[in-house]
Amino acid sequence: MLEQILTSLSDWLEQSFAWALLAAFLWGVVSIVFSPCHLAGVPLIVGFIADREQTSTRRAFRLSLVFAVGVLVSITLIGIVTAALGRLVGDLGPVGNVAVAIVFFVFGLYLMDVLPLEWSGLPATTERRGSPAALGLGFVFGIGLGPCTFAFLAPLLLVAFERARSDVPAAAALLLAFALGHCGVIVAAGTTFSRVQAFVAWGDRSGATRWVRRVCGALVVAAGIYMLFTA
Repeated sequence: MLEQILTSLSDWLEQSFAWALLAAFLWGVVSIVFSPCHLAGVPLIVGFIADREQTSTRRAFRLSLVFAVGVLVSITLIGIVTAALGRLVGDLGPVGNVAVAIVFFVFGLYLMDVLPLEWSGLPATTERRGSPAALGLGFVFGIGLGPCTFAFLAPLLLVAFERARSDVPAAAALLLAFALGHCGVIVAAGTTFSRVQAFVAWGDRSGATRWVRRVCGALVVAAGIYMLFTA
């Protein structure tokens, strides 16, 4: 099924610019939905948001967006650095996988209430639930996703580079469309959870919120195990 979807999107990339933009956006969505390593970002951001008192939709949207931006920034930097070193774009070897797996284990066990972490000494503006923490978590998460992301992105990059010879803004628009689709799934997941949380009046002391956090933690730990096996 995935191969058929990617084949269809590849054909759309060769059509008119409007179809190419749509294909690039959907390619970004597919890179999350059909990729186990990227899909782990969904329970990660949901657990991040659930690990606090009831969150407003606006704040949940901001945290999810900042997390997604952190992922994209790290992937961009990895591409620049590895290309400068003369290596395959995004190829960090097993180091990136292990680094992300460790983050997954620590944060996942914390969400499951297995690993206690002390955050009280952090200033209010940089505590784990704020935008700086969401950005940092997304940045670290994206480090290990370089090879996985560029495997999806390679066909789109070829089309973008070809268009850049005659139309640089169009090539940039294709990459932006991919980024919007890629980030959109994560942002939608985090924002939707906050809406559900508000609708059923889940607060910080709610048992439902606690179990959502624990389930998300278990999924994040499972993603860490997957990252180790693919290292």
